[in-house]
Amino acid sequence: MDETKRYEQGWKRLQETNEPQARQLLDSLKDVAPDLGRYIVEFAYGDVLSRTGLDAKSRELVSIGILAALGNASPQLEMHIHSALNVGCTREEIVETMIQTAVYAGFPAALNGTAIVREVFLERERNGIRS
Repeated sequence: MDETKRYEQGWKRLQETNEPQARQLLDSLKDVAPDLGRYIVEFAYGDVLSRTGLDAKSRELVSIGILAALGNASPQLEMHIHSALNVGCTREEIVETMIQTAVYAGFPAALNGTAIVREVFLERERNGIRS
């Protein structure tokens, strides 16, 4: 697939999951590392997250678990929690993902991830976003 089609496919996936935050991310990279933004769209979303082996909900829950386990990706974790809710994941599914994270990545990772989950839930409530 050529780069234009990869970008279009990736941008479509981003729009389906979390366009406002994705657009902010890409805009923040324009002046310093525009290619990094393009790689995110083409590779991460165009090549990988657009695959058909998992549905969007499953992909977001996997992403949440991995990002929480890393323990050093809070902004990305926050974005994927929003994305998970945007594609139909329930709050319970996200909390269960944090509980599962505790088993494999430890309680500190799960507790820190859960703090971000709480922040996202509260932010959405303040903004009147039902999820």
